[in-house]
Amino acid sequence: MGRRARDRRRQQQQRQERGERQRRRADGAGVFQGWAGGYPEIVKENELFERYYRELGIVPDGEWGDFMAALREPLPATLRITGYRSHAREILHCLKEKYFKELEDLEVDGQKVEMPQSLSWYPEELAWHTNLSRKILRKSPQLEKFHQFLVSETECGNISRQEAVSMIPPLLLNVNPHHKILDMCAAPGSKTAQLIEMLHADMNDPFPKGFVIANDVDNKRCYLLVHQAKRLNSPCIMVVNHDASSIPNLQIDVDGRKEVLFYDRILCDVPCSGDGTMRKNIDVWKKWTTQNSLQLHGLQLRIATRGVEQLAEGGRMVYSTCSLNPIENEAVIASLLEKSQGENSQELTGCIYIYSLKVMLKDGQWLEEWKDVPSNRQTQIRPTMFPVKDEEKLKAMNLERCFRILPHHQNTGGFFVAVLIKKSPMPWNKRQPKVISFKGAEMLTFNNISGLFLESVHDKNIKKEGVCGPPPSKKMKLFGFKEDPFVFLPEDDPLFLPIQKFYALDPSFPKMNLLTRTQEGKKRQLYMVSKELRNVLLNNSEKMKVINTGIKVWSRNSDGEQFGCAFRLAQEGIYTLYPFIHERIINVCIEDVKILLTQENPFLSKFSSETQKKVKDMAMGSIVLKYDPDPTKPDDLQCPILLCGWQGKTSLRAFVPRNERLHYLRMMGVEVFKAKRKDEESESKTEEEVQHRLAQTEEGMDVEDKEHDLVTKMEFKKRCGGINTVV
Repeated sequence: MGRRARDRRRQQQQRQERGERQRRRADGAGVFQGWAGGYPEIVKENELFERYYRELGIVPDGEWGDFMAALREPLPATLRITGYRSHAREILHCLKEKYFKELEDLEVDGQKVEMPQSLSWYPEELAWHTNLSRKILRKSPQLEKFHQFLVSETECGNISRQEAVSMIPPLLLNVNPHHKILDMCAAPGSKTAQLIEMLHADMNDPFPKGFVIANDVDNKRCYLLVHQAKRLNSPCIMVVNHDASSIPNLQIDVDGRKEVLFYDRILCDVPCSGDGTMRKNIDVWKKWTTQNSLQLHGLQLRIATRGVEQLAEGGRMVYSTCSLNPIENEAVIASLLEKSQGENSQELTGCIYIYSLKVMLKDGQWLEEWKDVPSNRQTQIRPTMFPVKDEEKLKAMNLERCFRILPHHQNTGGFFVAVLIKKSPMPWNKRQPKVISFKGAEMLTFNNISGLFLESVHDKNIKKEGVCGPPPSKKMKLFGFKEDPFVFLPEDDPLFLPIQKFYALDPSFPKMNLLTRTQEGKKRQLYMVSKELRNVLLNNSEKMKVINTGIKVWSRNSDGEQFGCAFRLAQEGIYTLYPFIHERIINVCIEDVKILLTQENPFLSKFSSETQKKVKDMAMGSIVLKYDPDPTKPDDLQCPILLCGWQGKTSLRAFVPRNERLHYLRMMGVEVFKAKRKDEESESKTEEEVQHRLAQTEEGMDVEDKEHDLVTKMEFKKRCGGINTVV
């Protein structure tokens, strides 16, 4: 049987299976009807769970009924507005004055929609919650516009849909722009995004001195992390792929000598059993057992230990889980404090510490001391799961300073968090590693902390300058597959001179921080990182697997050289580049911005006379289109906008992604919604052709010579997914 015949048979079988599932759902016998039709309803009961936590006493007296009732209720939807961006106030105003008002007196499936409320503990009203679940937001016709707004703004990075308790650990880190930050278990990336926001608290500084290194052990989840981080367009984020419990020590160059990199802030949000997420992950009800925590405790302790080892003196680490179990929480903190001879930070109070911490076996038997553990279970149940016997030592740990968040207290998920501050080197790491020189190379001796062997070969005669790639030797190879290398542009690279001249870049522009992802052939994209991340990249290529770093600032245009520069500006890097650009800037009014965002390739005659004059005095090619708010017109948009544009012979266009277009239009009061197609199948072929053409356009293909013949209003409408605009 040929391949095509097999494919046809498989497709036929899939159609038959879908039909059978639909018939079973239509019968409805013995299944839950509604959104989850066709699947048995999960019963939100687990006797072992209730017995376990009742006997541990994690819930205050008289609150058990409220605790269990809250666990059985759906989790409220929460969103967070990106705070460091200049238009955060505009987004908040749009939410409060438009979308939230439309929810007044609204009922969905007979249930009254509660008005969204701001989270009182989150700064500047930038976090909100509502009783609308994600399922209702996706499916309800009454909420279609609100849902589209959330999806579009999330893609732009202006809004993050994040659980309320998940926002707490980054806040407790107390991040400043100069801090070096490690996120040990970062995927999927909502907390990482928060850390990046805090790093860019000063909007006037495109390159803060600090950075975020976001790590995850799962390679696939690292790419999800990249997607989250890229929304924020920061040159100060690096995504790496390592086991957090053995993440390597990195080195940086300090005044010509190598030093170990210690972090000012570390977020240690470890893998956990997740029984605090029962409200959104209802599978936990039927899968929960006492063994989940026993299997994770050792890993959690190793990760936390590795974290404090890499923390700088005076630095701060936040340990957190979405678990209620003391074995994953207080037991880990107590063991860590006992080894380090320390105590918990006093910034958090309110945790009901479990002094009678004990372990339950599968059969429900309780073990209260390590000596009670059967010999055949001592590989799974560890001494660190039990409380410290010395009462004085236990009291000195101040474990009551930890904080456990219970679902019924503030209508959230369950969570645990503890803040640790490093006052001195760890007892097992009093002696700092020494640098031994031999034959022009440098090697660090064994480190007492973890037994890791830190090796850094630095031979300028062998290693290409400015190239950060995978290990050159099979003997030193740490991973089974490679990422593209990170190649920094040499200071005298002829590629940069036309760019510098065309855009009149300031002499202070950090051109040494430009990099590409290829060593050979034409460079299609140019990326930029901060000076501090460049230092990390150049000094750690042999022991660090970098998945992604930097933001795209220029893209090659196939025919750009005839206009004086082969590279056009990229929208995602425009806010980073703008402070260094002195030419190719056109100031536009708000009406011009609306034309640029609602028409794909408008003629110059459609713009204001001031804009037409400025364009005629400028050569063709890539430009910056800048809108400055007018304080005398409070009804207009009151935050600045930067758009990447292209000036043609008779037209002016903006190279701005779809969701970013929608964002700016909403902020200007233009009603934007996605029109539903009546016959999607009949238009699918045309849609594919248009999307292919527009994909070429966004990659910098030459479309200017054909201008309006190639890009029509119909194509622009399809590019925006059937977007209708009403001023």
